[in-house]
Amino acid sequence: MASSFDSWSFNFFPMALITLAMTIGKFSVAVPLPAVFRSSPWSPAHATFYGDETASETMGGACGYGNLFNNGYGTDTAALSTTLFNDGYACGTCYQIKCDQSPWCYPGVPYTTVTATNICPPNWAQDSNNGGWCNPPRVHFDMSKPAFMKIAQWKAGIVPVMYRRVPCVTPGGIRFYFQGNGYWLLVYVMNVGGGGDIAQMWVKGSKTGWISMSHNWGATYQAFASLGSQSLSFKLTSYTSKETIIAWDVAPANWNVGSTYNTDVNFH
Repeated sequence: MASSFDSWSFNFFPMALITLAMTIGKFSVAVPLPAVFRSSPWSPAHATFYGDETASETMGGACGYGNLFNNGYGTDTAALSTTLFNDGYACGTCYQIKCDQSPWCYPGVPYTTVTATNICPPNWAQDSNNGGWCNPPRVHFDMSKPAFMKIAQWKAGIVPVMYRRVPCVTPGGIRFYFQGNGYWLLVYVMNVGGGGDIAQMWVKGSKTGWISMSHNWGATYQAFASLGSQSLSFKLTSYTSKETIIAWDVAPANWNVGSTYNTDVNFH
């Protein structure tokens, strides 16, 4: 069983290792292809659910996605045990989960797909095999009830599952939600495709160079800089595939906190 996010083996292709030979006249030019996130092997885990059929208790969460309906995540979500959550770097990652060898499994259901939007914290007051389902080093998914009910009867409470990381298929580009003030910009990164995760992020004002942003919590990054009255661009590196992309002129010079800015750029 995989015991940590970092220990999983992913099949992806770094840009430095993949080239496309293009013939231009008499010359061959090696053109890098973008990194592509590939699904991981199936591994065993367990799954429970939290909340009710409305999934209202899944709103917000440790990733900072706020209203999951308004921000495109819906009810197909899960909270990850700390072994998977990776201090928030696993926010936005996507998983296929299938019920495995339980009388509570729905027959003929191959899997359901969920996005990580929350953390399932440890409960050290309970045994890891009797209520402390999210205690390290357990690999566990606490799913929304609607997502859980796609693979098993809710009366089961907990079921053994098989899971694997899969590419996140997202409509459109990455979205950025701004908070902060004149000297501090906090950015919530949403709708991330490919591996779904972010390792590093930079911001560039129209009057500055690239400024490195630090990981705050969940899927948020911050910069302590005065960036008012400047159009803003962002550079992001995927945690898993290491692909780096740039979203130019995401926000106009009159950008505001409390606003969401859409792009047409995303990971593969």
